[in-house]
Formats: sequence, C-alpha cells, structure tokens
Amino acid sequence: MSEMAATRDGYGQALLEIAGNPKVVVLEADLGKSTKSLHFRKKYPARTISCGIGEQNMLLTGAGLAASGYIPFASTFAIFTERAFEQMRNGVARPNLAVHLCGSHGGTHTGTDGSSAQSIEDLAIYRTLPNVVVMHPSDYVSTLELTKQLPALNKPSYTRTARNKTPVMYRGRESEIIIGKGITLRQGTDVAIIACGVLVSESVKAAEALAEKGINATVVDMHTLKPLDGDLINSLVSQCGAIVTAEDHNVIGGLGGAVAEHLVKNIFAPLEMVGVKDRFGESGQSDEMLEVMQINSKYIEQAAHRAIARKS
Repeated sequence: MSEMAATRDGYGQALLEIAGNPKVVVLEADLGKSTKSLHFRKKYPARTISCGIGEQNMLLTGAGLAASGYIPFASTFAIFTERAFEQMRNGVARPNLAVHLCGSHGGTHTGTDGSSAQSIEDLAIYRTLPNVVVMHPSDYVSTLELTKQLPALNKPSYTRTARNKTPVMYRGRESEIIIGKGITLRQGTDVAIIACGVLVSESVKAAEALAEKGINATVVDMHTLKPLDGDLINSLVSQCGAIVTAEDHNVIGGLGGAVAEHLVKNIFAPLEMVGVKDRFGESGQSDEMLEVMQINSKYIEQAAHRAIARKS
C-alpha cells in the first residue's frame, strides 16, 4: 500500500470518465476546486452549474434536473451538505429522484479545519432517509469505481470523500467493487473488523499487529453503509464470532450503529465500536486527530481484544 491518493480525486476522475453520458451534469457550491469537480467543469462548462454558496438551491436544482431526465452530481464539503438536509429529504429522497450528492472533507481526519468543519454525523443523517444509498469509500480506486456505477443506480445517493491522501488498495481489484457489497481484504477466524473510509487502512494495520500476537483477524471494507451487506455480516459472525466496527464518524448512527441494528435483528455476536465517542473534534493534523479521537490502529487492535474476550 505504498501508493497514496485522496478519495476526492477519485471522485473527480470518475466524473470525467462518465462524461460520455450526455445526461450527466455537475453542480457546484463554490467548492469545485476542493471537491475536484472542477476537472469536469473545465472540460464541460456547458454541463456544469455553479450555484454559489447555495447548497439548498443546489439540491433543488439537482432535483429538477433529475426529474427532467438528467443525472446530476452535486458536491460540497460534507459539513455544508447538512445545510440542505430539508431539500435532500423533501426535494430528492421523498420523490426518489436520482441526485448524487458528494460530501468531501468528511470526518475528523480533515484535521486542521477544526470541529466546525468536521462532519461526524453526515453518514447517520443520510442513512435515515428512505431511498438514499450511503457510501464512504476507502481509497482512490474504490471511489472512482463506485462513482462510475451511480448513473445506473436510478435512485439518490450520498458519498463521503476525504481531503487527505490514504493508501490505494484496489489497483487490479476493480471488479470486486460493487455498490452494496462489502470487500474482504484479509481472512481470519478470531475476529472480524468491519471498517469504512479512512479507517480501512488503519484496520489492516491493526490486523497485522494482531497477527504478530497469534490472532487472525478478518478485515472487511464496508464501503456501502446503506444498503448494508447483511449476508456478509452473517457469514462473518459464523466465521469469527466477534465483530469490531471502525469509522471516522460518531459511533451513534454510522457504520457501528448499522451493524448493531443488523446483529440485534438477525444474528448475535459481541460487538465493539471504534469511532468518535459522541463528541466534537479538534484542530490538528490528520494523524493527531486519529489519536485524539482514539480511532487509529492501536485502538482498533484494543477493541479486537475486547470483542474476543466477550465470545461465549
């Protein structure tokens, strides 16, 4: 995993690769340079709409375009998408219009922008909306491939991307990346670590540290939080008997909450959640934030030990 790239760059490249579909249009809220939609704008200015600092207008414009047969991709910072929640709910999700919203700079990994700019609740918010697919890819390639699949989805979506570079893990494995299907990166039988976004690579590090202690961990990239890959979770419980979730997001309502909901309704296993502990972030470098929030590989490893100790 020596190659590093930002997931937001995967989103920007995907827009260029799906531009051959004349129905694809892009909407920006004054942050195209940051979300990387600017590459599409430079090449296809007639199919790009600048909405200024007007996220609510952007979502409703996207809804109108979708209702007219276009495939709109709208983007801004994850924290700013929340300004337009009502429009996403009533204008997009309720009529089930295929508007694809991307929230960049999500989570505390954003770092120095501070707590006011660190969205730690976006995945939970959009997961509550009927019809909306929710994704948090882990690397450049998976973001690229998942975004390229969205024009065929025919329903709304929310994708969170990150500003900072993360290890590229899926070169040559593009065929494994499918909306709604988790990806097993490492096989083990003692504990299963289910992660999304920037914590997938941290989970791989944790599994490597556990292996040195004789503990074999499965690592799964659950890039799609909704619909959740329940069949994979069931097989992980049967295989490992203990689950850890890892996310740069509030433990309430995100990946951990989604997995807990599935377990309580379908199949029992001890679950430990690694995530932001119902608090706001701080200003710091990305690695510092993972430590301050207690969500890096060290804390994932500790959670794995706790989950294993709870196995009956």
